Amino acid sequence: MEWRDEGIILGTRRHGESSVILEAMTRGHGRHMGLVRGGRSRKQQPVLQPGNRVDLVWRARLDEHLGIFQAEALEMNAARLMDSALAVHALQLLAAHLRLLPERDPHGGLFETLCVMIPHLEDAGAAGELVARFELLVLDELGFGLDLSRCAATGQSHDLIYVSPKSGNAVSREAGEPWRDRMLALPAFLRRGSGLRGDAVAVEDAFRLTGFFFSRHVYEPRGIEEPDARGAFLAALRKHRISVASAPGETAA
Repeated sequence: MEWRDEGIILGTRRHGESSVILEAMTRGHGRHMGLVRGGRSRKQQPVLQPGNRVDLVWRARLDEHLGIFQAEALEMNAARLMDSALAVHALQLLAAHLRLLPERDPHGGLFETLCVMIPHLEDAGAAGELVARFELLVLDELGFGLDLSRCAATGQSHDLIYVSPKSGNAVSREAGEPWRDRMLALPAFLRRGSGLRGDAVAVEDAFRLTGFFFSRHVYEPRGIEEPDARGAFLAALRKHRISVASAPGETAA
Protein backbone atom coordinates (compact mmCIF):
# COMPACT_ATOMS: atom_id res chain seq x y z
CA MET A 1 0.00 0.00 0.00
CA GLU A 2 1.29 3.46 -0.86
CA TRP A 3 -0.08 6.96 -1.33
CA ARG A 4 1.22 10.51 -1.58
CA ASP A 5 -0.60 13.52 -0.18
CA GLU A 6 -0.16 16.99 1.26
CA GLY A 7 -0.53 17.39 5.01
CA ILE A 8 -0.40 19.78 7.94
CA ILE A 9 1.49 18.40 10.92
CA LEU A 10 -0.58 18.22 14.11
CA GLY A 11 1.94 16.61 16.41
CA THR A 12 4.50 13.89 17.06
CA ARG A 13 5.40 11.51 19.83
CA ARG A 14 8.63 9.64 20.43
CA HIS A 15 9.01 6.06 19.30
CA GLY A 16 12.14 4.19 20.25
CA GLU A 17 15.49 5.92 20.34
CA SER A 18 15.41 7.86 17.09
CA SER A 19 11.94 7.67 15.49
CA VAL A 20 8.63 9.45 15.99
CA ILE A 21 5.00 8.72 15.27
CA LEU A 22 3.74 11.59 13.15
CA GLU A 23 0.15 12.80 13.16
CA ALA A 24 -0.96 14.94 10.21
CA MET A 25 -4.17 16.25 8.71
CA THR A 26 -4.03 15.38 5.03
CA ARG A 27 -5.98 16.65 2.06
CA GLY A 28 -7.32 13.34 0.84
CA HIS A 29 -6.71 10.82 3.65
CA GLY A 30 -7.96 12.69 6.72
CA ARG A 31 -6.12 12.69 10.00
CA HIS A 32 -3.45 10.07 9.58
CA MET A 33 -0.61 8.60 11.64
CA GLY A 34 2.64 7.02 10.54
CA LEU A 35 6.11 6.19 11.77
CA VAL A 36 8.99 8.43 10.68
CA ARG A 37 12.29 6.61 11.00
CA GLY A 38 15.01 8.97 12.19
CA GLY A 39 12.37 11.59 12.96
CA ARG A 40 14.38 12.90 15.92
CA SER A 41 17.45 13.68 13.84
CA ARG A 42 18.70 17.25 13.40
CA LYS A 43 17.57 17.19 9.79
CA GLN A 44 14.07 15.90 10.44
CA GLN A 45 13.12 17.64 13.71
CA PRO A 46 12.62 21.13 12.22
CA VAL A 47 10.40 19.66 9.50
CA LEU A 48 8.23 17.57 11.83
CA GLN A 49 6.86 20.48 13.87
CA PRO A 50 3.16 21.33 14.33
CA GLY A 51 1.85 23.78 11.74
CA ASN A 52 4.31 22.89 9.00
CA ARG A 53 2.88 21.93 5.62
CA VAL A 54 4.56 18.85 4.21
CA ASP A 55 4.56 16.48 1.26
CA LEU A 56 3.88 13.00 2.64
CA VAL A 57 4.46 9.53 1.27
CA TRP A 58 2.86 6.73 3.30
CA ARG A 59 3.73 3.06 2.84
CA ALA A 60 2.47 -0.07 4.59
CA ARG A 61 2.09 -3.73 3.79
CA LEU A 62 -1.60 -3.61 4.75
CA ASP A 63 -3.98 -0.69 4.89
CA GLU A 64 -4.75 -1.22 8.60
CA HIS A 65 -1.08 -1.02 9.59
CA LEU A 66 0.45 2.12 11.13
CA GLY A 67 2.75 2.44 8.15
CA ILE A 68 5.83 4.50 7.42
CA PHE A 69 5.82 8.21 6.57
CA GLN A 70 8.36 10.11 4.55
CA ALA A 71 7.94 13.87 4.91
CA GLU A 72 9.40 16.77 2.96
CA ALA A 73 8.81 20.39 3.89
CA LEU A 74 6.57 22.52 1.70
CA GLU A 75 5.97 25.41 4.13
CA MET A 76 7.87 25.94 7.37
CA ASN A 77 5.34 27.69 9.60
CA ALA A 78 6.31 26.31 12.99
CA ALA A 79 9.08 28.76 13.92
CA ARG A 80 6.80 31.73 13.28
CA LEU A 81 3.87 30.19 15.15
CA MET A 82 5.99 29.22 18.16
CA ASP A 83 6.79 32.89 18.74
CA SER A 84 3.14 33.56 19.58
CA ALA A 85 1.39 32.01 22.60
CA LEU A 86 -1.92 32.75 20.91
CA ALA A 87 -0.91 30.82 17.78
CA VAL A 88 0.41 27.88 19.81
CA HIS A 89 -2.84 27.53 21.73
CA ALA A 90 -4.87 27.98 18.55
CA LEU A 91 -2.97 25.23 16.78
CA GLN A 92 -3.33 22.92 19.77
CA LEU A 93 -7.08 23.60 19.84
CA LEU A 94 -7.48 22.94 16.10
CA ALA A 95 -5.63 19.64 16.52
CA ALA A 96 -7.85 18.68 19.47
CA HIS A 97 -10.96 19.34 17.38
CA LEU A 98 -9.63 17.28 14.47
CA ARG A 99 -9.00 14.37 16.87
CA LEU A 100 -12.74 14.22 17.49
CA LEU A 101 -13.12 12.92 13.94
CA PRO A 102 -12.42 9.29 13.03
CA GLU A 103 -8.84 8.70 11.96
CA ARG A 104 -8.32 8.33 8.20
CA ASP A 105 -11.75 9.74 7.28
CA PRO A 106 -11.22 12.39 4.56
CA HIS A 107 -12.43 15.89 5.40
CA GLY A 108 -11.12 17.97 2.52
CA GLY A 109 -13.00 21.11 3.54
CA LEU A 110 -11.41 21.11 6.99
CA PHE A 111 -7.96 20.63 5.48
CA GLU A 112 -8.42 23.55 3.10
CA THR A 113 -9.73 25.73 5.94
CA LEU A 114 -6.75 24.79 8.09
CA CYS A 115 -4.38 25.86 5.30
CA VAL A 116 -6.12 29.23 5.06
CA MET A 117 -6.05 29.76 8.84
CA ILE A 118 -2.44 28.94 9.66
CA PRO A 119 -0.95 32.17 8.24
CA HIS A 120 -3.25 34.19 10.53
CA LEU A 121 -3.15 32.35 13.86
CA GLU A 122 -0.81 34.86 15.54
CA ASP A 123 -3.08 37.74 14.48
CA ALA A 124 -5.39 38.25 17.47
CA GLY A 125 -7.74 40.35 15.36
CA ALA A 126 -8.42 37.43 13.05
CA ALA A 127 -7.66 34.29 15.04
CA GLY A 128 -10.73 34.42 17.27
CA GLU A 129 -13.12 34.69 14.34
CA LEU A 130 -11.30 32.02 12.34
CA VAL A 131 -11.22 29.47 15.16
CA ALA A 132 -14.90 30.06 15.99
CA ARG A 133 -15.83 29.43 12.36
CA PHE A 134 -13.64 26.32 12.36
CA GLU A 135 -15.56 25.03 15.38
CA LEU A 136 -18.81 25.41 13.44
CA LEU A 137 -17.30 23.42 10.56
CA VAL A 138 -16.19 20.63 12.91
CA LEU A 139 -19.67 20.43 14.44
CA ASP A 140 -21.06 20.13 10.93
CA GLU A 141 -18.59 17.37 10.00
CA LEU A 142 -19.56 15.51 13.18
CA GLY A 143 -23.22 15.64 12.16
CA PHE A 144 -24.32 18.39 14.55
CA GLY A 145 -24.26 21.40 12.25
CA LEU A 146 -26.16 24.54 13.16
CA ASP A 147 -28.59 26.14 10.71
CA LEU A 148 -27.83 29.86 10.90
CA SER A 149 -29.34 30.79 7.54
CA ARG A 150 -32.99 31.39 8.45
CA CYS A 151 -35.32 31.71 11.42
CA ALA A 152 -36.62 28.39 12.74
CA ALA A 153 -39.96 29.99 13.61
CA THR A 154 -40.71 32.29 10.65
CA GLY A 155 -38.35 31.20 7.89
CA GLN A 156 -37.06 34.74 7.40
CA SER A 157 -33.37 35.26 6.68
CA HIS A 158 -32.93 38.75 8.17
CA ASP A 159 -32.58 40.14 11.69
CA LEU A 160 -31.31 36.82 13.04
CA ILE A 161 -29.80 37.47 16.46
CA TYR A 162 -30.49 34.27 18.43
CA VAL A 163 -29.85 30.53 18.22
CA SER A 164 -32.24 28.05 19.80
CA PRO A 165 -30.39 25.85 22.31
CA LYS A 166 -32.84 23.05 21.53
CA SER A 167 -32.69 22.92 17.75
CA GLY A 168 -29.43 24.70 16.92
CA ASN A 169 -31.33 26.88 14.44
CA ALA A 170 -31.24 30.65 14.10
CA VAL A 171 -34.14 32.68 15.48
CA SER A 172 -35.13 36.21 14.52
CA ARG A 173 -35.28 39.09 16.97
CA GLU A 174 -39.08 39.21 16.94
CA ALA A 175 -39.68 35.47 17.20
CA GLY A 176 -37.09 35.00 19.93
CA GLU A 177 -38.00 37.99 22.07
CA PRO A 178 -40.39 36.12 24.42
CA TRP A 179 -37.64 33.57 25.18
CA ARG A 180 -34.58 35.81 24.90
CA ASP A 181 -33.28 34.79 28.34
CA ARG A 182 -33.12 31.18 27.16
CA MET A 183 -31.61 31.87 23.76
CA LEU A 184 -27.96 31.85 22.71
CA ALA A 185 -26.65 34.96 20.98
CA LEU A 186 -25.88 34.70 17.27
CA PRO A 187 -22.94 36.95 16.35
CA ALA A 188 -23.53 38.48 12.93
CA PHE A 189 -20.03 37.58 11.67
CA LEU A 190 -20.82 33.85 11.92
CA ARG A 191 -23.52 34.05 9.27
CA ARG A 192 -22.20 32.74 5.97
CA GLY A 193 -21.44 35.50 3.51
CA SER A 194 -21.98 38.29 6.06
CA GLY A 195 -18.56 39.83 5.37
CA LEU A 196 -18.64 41.28 8.89
CA ARG A 197 -15.91 41.32 11.51
CA GLY A 198 -16.47 40.38 15.12
CA ASP A 199 -15.62 42.61 18.06
CA ALA A 200 -14.60 41.25 21.47
CA VAL A 201 -18.20 40.69 22.61
CA ALA A 202 -19.18 38.96 19.37
CA VAL A 203 -16.19 36.61 19.53
CA GLU A 204 -16.99 35.68 23.15
CA ASP A 205 -20.61 35.02 22.12
CA ALA A 206 -19.41 32.86 19.25
CA PHE A 207 -17.34 30.63 21.52
CA ARG A 208 -20.18 30.45 24.03
CA LEU A 209 -22.42 29.25 21.19
CA THR A 210 -20.08 26.62 19.79
CA GLY A 211 -18.99 25.52 23.27
CA PHE A 212 -22.62 24.86 24.24
CA PHE A 213 -23.16 22.49 21.32
CA PHE A 214 -19.78 20.80 21.67
CA SER A 215 -20.65 20.05 25.29
CA ARG A 216 -24.15 18.80 24.49
CA HIS A 217 -23.41 16.71 21.42
CA VAL A 218 -19.74 15.72 21.72
CA TYR A 219 -18.08 16.04 25.12
CA GLU A 220 -20.89 14.88 27.39
CA PRO A 221 -21.99 11.89 25.25
CA ARG A 222 -18.38 10.74 24.92
CA GLY A 223 -17.62 11.30 28.59
CA ILE A 224 -14.73 13.66 27.86
CA GLU A 225 -13.79 17.14 28.98
CA GLU A 226 -13.40 20.24 26.88
CA PRO A 227 -9.74 20.38 25.75
CA ASP A 228 -7.48 22.50 27.92
CA ALA A 229 -6.28 24.22 24.75
CA ARG A 230 -9.68 25.84 24.30
CA GLY A 231 -9.54 27.64 27.63
CA ALA A 232 -5.90 28.55 27.05
CA PHE A 233 -6.70 30.00 23.62
CA LEU A 234 -9.59 32.09 24.96
CA ALA A 235 -7.43 33.31 27.85
CA ALA A 236 -4.70 34.35 25.39
CA LEU A 237 -7.27 36.26 23.32
CA ARG A 238 -8.53 38.12 26.40
CA LYS A 239 -5.00 38.88 27.55
CA HIS A 240 -4.21 40.40 24.17
CA ARG A 241 -7.33 42.59 24.27
CA ILE A 242 -6.42 43.86 27.73
CA SER A 243 -2.86 44.64 26.66
CA VAL A 244 -4.09 46.55 23.61
CA ALA A 245 -6.71 48.46 25.59
CA SER A 246 -4.17 49.50 28.23
CA ALA A 247 -1.45 50.52 25.77
CA PRO A 248 -0.63 54.24 25.59
CA GLY A 249 -2.83 56.06 23.12
CA GLU A 250 -5.38 53.23 23.00
CA THR A 251 -8.89 53.15 24.39
CA ALA A 252 -10.91 50.10 25.29
CA ALA A 253 -13.39 49.04 22.63
